[in-house]
Parts: sequence; structure tokens; C-alpha cells
Amino acid sequence: MINEEYKYSELTSKIIGCAMTVHSILGNGFPEIIYQKALAIEFKLRGILYEQEKVMQIFYKCEYVGKRRVDFLVEKIIPVELKATISLDNSNLAQALNYLEAYNLEIGLLINFGGKSLEFKRLINNKFNQQNQKP
Repeated sequence: MINEEYKYSELTSKIIGCAMTVHSILGNGFPEIIYQKALAIEFKLRGILYEQEKVMQIFYKCEYVGKRRVDFLVEKIIPVELKATISLDNSNLAQALNYLEAYNLEIGLLINFGGKSLEFKRLINNKFNQQNQKP
């Protein structure tokens, strides 16, 4: 699953591997919070650093306009948004991409545990501005 053409491929592959393990054990049909708690356990077992339910501030033209919680922020660089729906739709994808842009993070993951097979999308923020990165 590691593809050197993708930035942070090794880390996103580890995250997806954890999600695959959770899905293979629990299957589909549980609420999102169950998968979130199980994924946190899997991250701990594999030594992946994360913040769960990370509150992130959103700015518009340098003015604070609100906050949003991302399900996980892994290694301080990869936001992971979880869903537990039958299938992902365009609104899920748009929401996850909006978070990437609002947080000015380059790469993210959208993971859906609700289907018979695990569904995931690697997301790229085409508006990423490295100069505006917060330390």
C-alpha cells in the first residue's frame, strides 16, 4: 500500500492498516464512536502518535470564525475523519477537503467503516501553503 509518489505514504498506510484491522474485527454496523475508540486502541498498540477529537480553530482572512473537531490528528500532520455510513458521498468528501484547507494541512484521510468493505480516501489540499504552517 506504500506508494512513494504520495507524500506521507508510509504514515497514511499505517493508519489505513489500523483501520483495516478494526474493520476486519468489528465489521460494519456500529456507530462511528465505536470505530473511533477501537482505532485509538489500534494506534496505541502500533505506537502511532495521535490526538483524538482534536479541536482546531478555523480562520477566515486571519480572523477567527469558529472551531471544529477532527476525529484524529495523527503525528500532528494527518487529519483523519471517520464515517460509519453505507457509502461515502460527495458531501463527506467536500467536508474533509474543507477541513484540510481550513487547517492548512497538506494530506488527510477520510475513512468509512459503514460498508461491507472498508472505504478510504487519501486527500490532498491543493491550496496548501507551507509558509502559513503553524509550528
